[in-house]
Amino acid sequence: MDQLTQEVPLWHVLDVRAIWVKEFAMALAAQVPVLGWLPQISWLGYLQDGEDDLPTLGELQVRSFSLQRGFARWPFRVLTPEQHRLVRRLLSFPQTSSASPVIFCSPHYFKVAAEWKGPRVYYASDMFRFWGESRCFIEHIEKRMCTFVDLVCAVSPRVRSYMTDELGISPQKVVISAMATREENILHHPSYSPSLLPPEAAGMNRPLAGVIGNLAANTDWLLLKEVIERTPWLSWILVGPTEMPIDDPDQCKARSYLMSLGGRVRFTGYQPYQRLRDFARALDVAVLPYRRREPTYSGSSTRFYEHLAACRPILATRGFAELLLNEPLLRFGDTAEELALLLEELREQQFRDGNEELRWEASRSETWEARAAAVRRALQERMGEKSLV
Repeated sequence: MDQLTQEVPLWHVLDVRAIWVKEFAMALAAQVPVLGWLPQISWLGYLQDGEDDLPTLGELQVRSFSLQRGFARWPFRVLTPEQHRLVRRLLSFPQTSSASPVIFCSPHYFKVAAEWKGPRVYYASDMFRFWGESRCFIEHIEKRMCTFVDLVCAVSPRVRSYMTDELGISPQKVVISAMATREENILHHPSYSPSLLPPEAAGMNRPLAGVIGNLAANTDWLLLKEVIERTPWLSWILVGPTEMPIDDPDQCKARSYLMSLGGRVRFTGYQPYQRLRDFARALDVAVLPYRRREPTYSGSSTRFYEHLAACRPILATRGFAELLLNEPLLRFGDTAEELALLLEELREQQFRDGNEELRWEASRSETWEARAAAVRRALQERMGEKSLV
């Protein structure tokens, strides 16, 4: 129990497939009881009725359930009315009551939101209309979702503007809840130098630049290739999975070329989320070479918050609208020449740009725990004085 409540109902998070949703749900579970639902999607999902308890994540309970593929589309939404079954699933779980909030993490659950009688939150963690499905369809169901719920959490100012200006959702209903980092990743004091290299970077020479995250289509590989060629004095470590395809052939070739280099350019492959901070802290400089494309541009940069907590200098392209609001915590270069010059400048400064304390101070409020607490407060304000959170 905490100061926000005396009796806390069970919260449901539907669903926890995305790593950033898991992190948010885990932080929320440290504050209130939370059950995260993990769908097992298949074409025969409606004919299956399986549910299983999965290993807990911190204090977060996780339960898997069968779900019909395409359940939100015609004719499946008529032939397989999953919303009724999902509401029954949620209601049948112990501790669930009429005061139990549900956080919906996809617009496809809009019919479940329509039927749920308790508090409802839509957690819009991206600009979903750019995810590949019919844009008109996503906008339609997202507007319905936003209409049904009591609170909308938009991941960025651009997503919030889209909801208020294009979908017509009341601004009072929409709050911004950006990506974040774990509270445990926040340093006790500002750091002015990199930490020791993790084992995956053993033997690499300093200075060391790093790119951390999903190394796929939202990275400008052509730009990065040229930057690396312009900085022969600099080692590079790229941390993250490279399995996702890239639709642009030239970008794909540039990634393949860099992966073949070896030497001062090293790819580590996938690393568990909890280990990313070790890489971020070990860098002399972090580089965020985003391509300006959707949904990246309208979203929120998880890796930015990881680097912010590490206090190390950050360079980025203008591929994320959110980042444009964060100078001088980071600096921008949109061409290989500009980034190479910024790297040379940092080299002359021994990779201390004078903003270490600013990044440390900023990082202290940019945590998943702070995001979860803010959502709870916002819902309580929307719902009045009821015992919700």
